[in-house]
Amino acid sequence: MKIGILGVGHIGKTLTQRLAAAGHQVKVANSRGPHTIEADALSTGGRAVTAAEAVEDVDVVILSIPLNRLPQVAPLIADVPADTVVIDTSNYYPARDSRIEAIDAGQVESLWVTEQLGRPIAKAWNAIGSHSFAVKGRAAGSPDRIAIPVAADRDRQVAMALVEDTGFDAFDAGRLADSWRQQPGAPCYCTDLAREEMPGALAAAEVERLPKRRDLAVAAIQERVGDATTNPDAEYGVRLNRALFM
Repeated sequence: MKIGILGVGHIGKTLTQRLAAAGHQVKVANSRGPHTIEADALSTGGRAVTAAEAVEDVDVVILSIPLNRLPQVAPLIADVPADTVVIDTSNYYPARDSRIEAIDAGQVESLWVTEQLGRPIAKAWNAIGSHSFAVKGRAAGSPDRIAIPVAADRDRQVAMALVEDTGFDAFDAGRLADSWRQQPGAPCYCTDLAREEMPGALAAAEVERLPKRRDLAVAAIQERVGDATTNPDAEYGVRLNRALFM
């Protein structure tokens, strides 16, 4: 497939590497220009372009940028053909994104995103930590393969196929309205579960408890590393999330 990726942070970089290695034609852009994209992100065949070029003549657009920046790319997405699949990987973190009243009041994050972009999306790759995503991909059928939930009202099968291409089991998590079950604070969020563990984790999610659990995890990480920008040891993050969310 022809794929355009907006964002080359930890998740976007791995997406570029994995999807290009799987044989897809991948273009990637960031907000600073193609000359700032590091060579290792392009090591498997991805191509650095401008943001406008990334969304031109593609089958799939993947948005891998902070949630609060999604309204800024809405004009770019508005020109994308209606049959192009749009996949969002973002999560809401108030300390980073500033307060978004509608989400704080209970709106599902992904539904807020569809309103900002004015079109349907699929939700994928939001519920795995960047380190796990970078190093824990496995061949299909491997006994230690991690599952990633995918929610969408359309294009779910396309998104799931691409998740499989990145080295993880895609799990059908249902409608976009149900994607709150894979938001920060939920049992399946960054807990590195296997496919057989995913149904129970999704079913156990309690919507009213997600924000508190999310904020507890952030506070614990900040206490451990001393600031709001440094990521903790990857395995610590998984252990912490399992203790707080499951």
